[in-house]
Amino acid sequence: MNNYVMFATAIIAVAIVVYMLIKKMDIKITLFAIGLVLMYIAITVGDGLGIKDFASTGSIWLDPLKAATDIFKQNLSAAGFIILILGGYSAYMNKIEANDVTVSVLTKSIVKVKSPYILVPIVFLLGNLLSLVVPSASNLAIILLATLFPVLKKAGMSTLTAAAVIATTATVMPTPLGSDNVAIANELAKYASFSGLTVTDYVIKYHAMISVPTIGVMALVHYFWQKFMDKKAIASGEEEVIEVQEVKKIEGSFLFKLVYTLLPLLPILMLIFIYFSGSSVKLSVEVATTLSFIIAIICESIRHKGDRKVLKGTEDFFKGMANGVSIVALLVAASVFVQGLKSIGLIKALQDAMLSTQGTGMGIVLPLILVGLTVLIVLLSGSGTALFFAMVPLVMPLAEAAGINPIALSVPMGLAGNIMRAVSPVAAVTVIVAGSVKKSSLDIVKRTSVPMIAGLIFMFVLSMIMFV
Repeated sequence: MNNYVMFATAIIAVAIVVYMLIKKMDIKITLFAIGLVLMYIAITVGDGLGIKDFASTGSIWLDPLKAATDIFKQNLSAAGFIILILGGYSAYMNKIEANDVTVSVLTKSIVKVKSPYILVPIVFLLGNLLSLVVPSASNLAIILLATLFPVLKKAGMSTLTAAAVIATTATVMPTPLGSDNVAIANELAKYASFSGLTVTDYVIKYHAMISVPTIGVMALVHYFWQKFMDKKAIASGEEEVIEVQEVKKIEGSFLFKLVYTLLPLLPILMLIFIYFSGSSVKLSVEVATTLSFIIAIICESIRHKGDRKVLKGTEDFFKGMANGVSIVALLVAASVFVQGLKSIGLIKALQDAMLSTQGTGMGIVLPLILVGLTVLIVLLSGSGTALFFAMVPLVMPLAEAAGINPIALSVPMGLAGNIMRAVSPVAAVTVIVAGSVKKSSLDIVKRTSVPMIAGLIFMFVLSMIMFV
């Protein structure tokens, strides 16, 4: 294919995807359709699909569809299945109200802290811990607005400070149960240099090395920034009386609260214990989650004394699996789109271009460009992971061509999206928090921007030091 035609086609395709992201439209069908169109264009000009060891249907016009179905089967049997299992377990934890118990127990202790500014980093760190149980930033914010906001106000914290901390609680907590971590770990494991890599390995060896210090930095900056902004606020400005609906009080014995607090965290605790114990047992995320599900059913049976509704309640696990299909579909659609770009020759052209930069000290440029693009899309669309999922199939080829560690791309890109989500005035979490405390989204962003940008800069610099 002529280079001018190839680049023009690729630019149009990428522009359409970016437009859909900015407009906050569902991009799964867009990625899938454009990927197919690009493959048909490649066939039309005589380039073929460019897929190694591809078994043709016998008709070049059906081959792109077969390529798409092959991609679906590959994703469903790997990262896709794990994501479905995790979605099911999360839904079951909601069904048996274990998530509510965990949130209640972990937030109860902070009532004893009376200093509003000491509470800022404490609540931020606690919220990040709770994001392991409630991975949705907007859902976690709703829960914390109901449970923590009145407590923070009672402790003397200003409305905007409390709102800013709650809006930023779900950032970059390292977890092997995160769908983004599952996706990139499974992609890297396809290559010889990362053979045998599990999502637990990826999170502990790479992600946590950057994310844990970054969370600490953001907590510290939060403390000083919220204190500064409160002093700057108009002294005579009266805080609104905010009515927040209280969640129901969790009743039960100490043993009940202990067990049900641990259940949502059980898969993570199992994986970490096996990893650091030096055991010869190989525990995967899906096995740990399935075992935790069985334990949860046993706990429910004991709690309800064998009531038949316990088995009926397990249906929510399978309904929850269905909720994970949208993430799997996004992975498949992104892979089809990337295959389309490969078919027209764009990926090879980019690889050739980056090969010429090897040994020139320009290894930092590619991560910087991708992180910058991630930040731009997140600020405009409010979506923290959509672009990352779309880029997963490209991480390894681009890193190899640039002669850099693929971790130098995957970690900063994944973290950048989650960090900057709370800085977008159109992100769901920002809109929910702003509406709940009767402030504008821009007021919330003014409070969240400095801690999150500080975290972004620190994260990127540390990633480059560690991995480039």
